[in-house]
Amino acid sequence: MRYVMIGAGAVGGTVGGRLAQAGREVVLVARGRHLAALHEHGLRLRVPEGELTHRLPVVDGPGPLGELRADDVLVLAVKTQDTVAALETWADVPVAGGGTAAERLPLVCLQNGVESGRLALRRFRHVYGVCVWLPSAFVEPGVVSAAGAPLTGILTLGRVPHGTDDTARRIAADLADARFEAPVVPDVARWQYAKLLANLGNALEAVSGPVASDDALALLARVRAEGEAVLDAAGIPYAGPAEERAARGDKVTLVPLDGSPRGGGSSWQSLVRGTGTIEADYLNGEIVLLGRLHGVPTPLNELLQHLADRFARERREAGSLPVAELVRLADEAVRQGG
Repeated sequence: MRYVMIGAGAVGGTVGGRLAQAGREVVLVARGRHLAALHEHGLRLRVPEGELTHRLPVVDGPGPLGELRADDVLVLAVKTQDTVAALETWADVPVAGGGTAAERLPLVCLQNGVESGRLALRRFRHVYGVCVWLPSAFVEPGVVSAAGAPLTGILTLGRVPHGTDDTARRIAADLADARFEAPVVPDVARWQYAKLLANLGNALEAVSGPVASDDALALLARVRAEGEAVLDAAGIPYAGPAEERAARGDKVTLVPLDGSPRGGGSSWQSLVRGTGTIEADYLNGEIVLLGRLHGVPTPLNELLQHLADRFARERREAGSLPVAELVRLADEAVRQGG
């Protein structure tokens, strides 16, 4: 199979690079300065064993590829806010032998949250979801890093909305050869919702910096408890923390990388790069949406969603809101009822 990585940033670049290292055929899809750097210097992947350079085909969209191959796997690794545009770009691309990408090819949503799979099912017949546990960073144009060892990450996958098949198992086998653990499960959404709860702290980190102080940790616990209450009210199952810890163990341990400070998570990186957008609408915003649908107040997640969106829109400095001020705003939001 050939893997077409639609989005070659931290996650897409890492997975694409590792697949290429394992001898799989990979095409990277990128834009702007990142596209130019990949063309000129190749993909530079910084990992615990050193910096690896992969000279891979790089395109800015489907045009240069012409007809897609019947054995192509489209891997959607853009941020959720960019999903609709990517789906519209790739859905109607013709496939050799007849039909379109949306009709014939597997689409793997390698993204945080749960919304992309639902969006994809509106256009694509064969959609696969992934619970992404992959510490990685976009360092600079053409350069990504992944500090996990001995495994680079854990990518739990299955069909959307549920089920497994031979395609999922073939993809998992390729990922296993590329230094990932890739369990194939019939209930991938259950793992994605568990990851969603963990990702509720992304916005907190983005606006107020590392979640390390007692005040920040206490606020994060309140934010997560709000999320759990919403999922429980909605009747949505999710893997519990003990089950997640047992599944992950010490398989992905962070190793310091020369020239690649870890920094923060995906939302923090969006602010640092000044992209103007952030994924909070599909993380904290998912909890807000479900809360409104099921009558559960979500003032803390609504606050974090609002702050993260404003920081991205106004290109404010990541981590610049003092934790004490964030806690004050959170208490005020709770008093006002959201």
